[in-house]
Amino acid sequence: MKTSMIERRHEVARQIAGLYAPLSREGVMAFGQIIEPLKIGKGEIFLNEGEVARWMYYVEKGMVRQFYYKNGRDLTEHISYEGNMVICLESYLRQEPTRLMAETLEPTILWCIGYDEINQLSEQSIEISQLYRKIFEYSLLVSQRKADLLRFETAADRYKRFLSLHPEIVKRAPLIHIASLLQMTPETLSRVRATTLL
Repeated sequence: MKTSMIERRHEVARQIAGLYAPLSREGVMAFGQIIEPLKIGKGEIFLNEGEVARWMYYVEKGMVRQFYYKNGRDLTEHISYEGNMVICLESYLRQEPTRLMAETLEPTILWCIGYDEINQLSEQSIEISQLYRKIFEYSLLVSQRKADLLRFETAADRYKRFLSLHPEIVKRAPLIHIASLLQMTPETLSRVRATTLL
């Protein structure tokens, strides 16, 4: 039997809540009403530099890269896949233009969570407010872990830890983006991978 859009919304709302903070049946229904599906083909940019990040996204299927340009170079900031959120944190929270861009690395299904909608819902519901806070807490922890990885670990250690934390990215994302994410040249990443496989 075909699942209705309302059921799909509730199912995805439950998935998101399961990752961050449990919701009651009423909470799932309320949250499900404000999330919107977005299907995007591979290689499409859905957030450009200079735009305001009006949505954060839950990745149901596929892979997304956040990146920026510096001195004419394309630098990867973050890669997200199934079960992860995509948030341009500063732009989303301040509702100011972002420096980041977001593109799909595979055909992708995202669920969009609007800034106005979730803030309004958070004012009406303590459990939605807690979910919202937990999403940001987790996002900040991920950013901190990445900063520590880049600051304190050698290229080989960085790759090994990244491989243990995110095998899906290593399997599915282009090596040039993984190298950029880990702040290595593609040549360094190739050498590190070769020694890791020995």
